[in-house]
Formats: sequence, C-alpha cells, structure tokens
Amino acid sequence: MDTVLSGIRPTGNLHMGNYFGAVKNFLKMQHEYNCFFFIADLHSLTTHPTPTDLHDNVRKVLAEYLACGLDPEAATIYVQSDVPEISELYLLMNMNAYVGELQRTTTFKEKMRKQPDNVNAGLLTYPVLMATDILIHRATKVPVGKDQKPHLEITAKYARRFNQIYKVDYFPEPEAFNYGKDLVKVPGLDGSGKMGKSEGNGIYLIDDPKVIRKKVMSAVTDAGPTEPHQKMSDGVANLFTIMKIVSTPDMVKFYKDKYNACEIRYGDMKKQVAEDIVNYLNPIRERIQEIYADNDYLRKVVNMGAEKARESASKTLKDVREIIGFKPF
Repeated sequence: MDTVLSGIRPTGNLHMGNYFGAVKNFLKMQHEYNCFFFIADLHSLTTHPTPTDLHDNVRKVLAEYLACGLDPEAATIYVQSDVPEISELYLLMNMNAYVGELQRTTTFKEKMRKQPDNVNAGLLTYPVLMATDILIHRATKVPVGKDQKPHLEITAKYARRFNQIYKVDYFPEPEAFNYGKDLVKVPGLDGSGKMGKSEGNGIYLIDDPKVIRKKVMSAVTDAGPTEPHQKMSDGVANLFTIMKIVSTPDMVKFYKDKYNACEIRYGDMKKQVAEDIVNYLNPIRERIQEIYADNDYLRKVVNMGAEKARESASKTLKDVREIIGFKPF
C-alpha cells in the first residue's frame, strides 16, 4: 500500500475552501492509503519564531481536522515536534544539502523579501525539513498544490543524492498526488477565484452564524443583469458556485431562473446562501468546540499519533544511521 504524507500548519482556522479541498481529500485517502497527517509546528517557527500561543494553535487546528472527520484510528495524526527522530534526520540530511542550492529556491527568496529582519537558518533549510518530513516515513505520494511542487522536486533530489552518496536504493522518490480532481473549488466572497486566509475573503468553519451572515451579505455582486441569460460577473458566479455547494438543487434553479429572467434580488439570494451555509457548518462548528474543550481526547489522539509516527520514523532513522556508518560499539 502506498504511503501518503501531508502537513498541516498550525496558523489560522480552516475555511470552506480548505474543507472542500484538502480536508475532503484527507477523509477519502485515510481509508485507502497508509496516511500520515502531521501538524507542522516546527515549520511554523521559520516565519513565527515567537508565537503568542503555539500550543493553543496546535490544539485548534487538531480539533478542527478531527471535527471534520479525520480518524486517528484510520490514519496516523501527529504533532511534528512530538517525533524527535524528525529533528535528527533533518540534521543528517542537512549534511548533504548545499547552501548555494538552498539560497536559489524561490520560497527562500520570497521570504527574504517579506521578512528581511528574520532571515534565519531554519528559513534557509526549510526545504530540507520539508524533505525530511516526507523521507522519515519513506512516503511515496504527497498531495501538493502547484506552489509546493518545487519542494517535492527538491525532496526527490535529496532522496536520489542520499542513495547515490551511500550507494544504496533506500529512499523512494515521492511523487505529487492529486487525489481530488473532481472536488469543488470554493471561490472567495470578494469576487476572486479563490477563498484563502491571506485574501481575507473566507468563511471559517468556526465562524458563528452572525459572522457568516455579515460576511455573505457583503459579498461582491453587481447591478444585476439587463438582458436574459446575460453572462455573470465573477462575483455573482462565485455566489452561485457557493450556493451549489450548500443549497438544494431546487433553490439553485430558482435563483438561476430569476437571474436569467432579470428578476433576481441579490439581497434575497445572499440571505438564502447565508442560512444554508449556517445550516451546513453548524454541526461542524459545534463538534469543533466540543473536541477543543475535551483535553483528555486531544491528549489521547496526539499520544497515539506520536507512538505510531515514532514507530515508523525510528525504523527509518535506524536504517539511515547504519547506512551512514553510525554503529554501536
């Protein structure tokens, strides 16, 4: 069975775009592959070296993913810093990573521009840590977006380099994995094509009904169609896309007919979309709050995840140490 690995950054809450994208992928994959999902708290220090409350950020993101349906019995869910083998393999992999190639990576150049006062060594070797996360479990598939493919290519390069240097065939070269080709992409409320944290145009799973209604009512639309079957503006098309996700087919058809007849009232449509989103997300929000408050359950999940992850990681690290030449007396 293929091993799949994916990381989760403990920064910010999940929005609908995350849920219908990555999370829906995870829920399917966990029952079909040997899945490792980890909360990348070590990674987060490269850009937030002094977080206000790193532990609470981890708790929040863990509670959200569990509430969405991630199953700790089916997949290995762990916190990156709970697996010390990662840090040791990261050190060993750094010995075969070269400063010049790390300085040329696109993400390092971008981060240098964005945080010129915090160009730390961890930022420079970020690709090595990302590669280590994958290689520690000898993962063969990694769900990544286009922006992360260069890092996956670097991981494959480090796997080849290790195998060549030590004349072994140990690390597999992981490949990009697009599991959710048919999943719906949720657009932003500002008329853009993507819902995202940085864009500030998202509806979060933890948002209460009042917040959701306010956000939807402020969604970008237009002055309305002036002729039947007029092409929709981006904002209106986005609103219909969201409606298709959370509303009944009859309701979507009703407003489509109103639009095509030039009789649509966007205010009424927004109220309907807002209520349908509230009804859709309410069970998830309540489950998030329930899990977040259950410290015993969260402790059980992370302890079980750490044990399973360390079992896999320690085997890899033992093999790597022996391949390099570290042997007990």
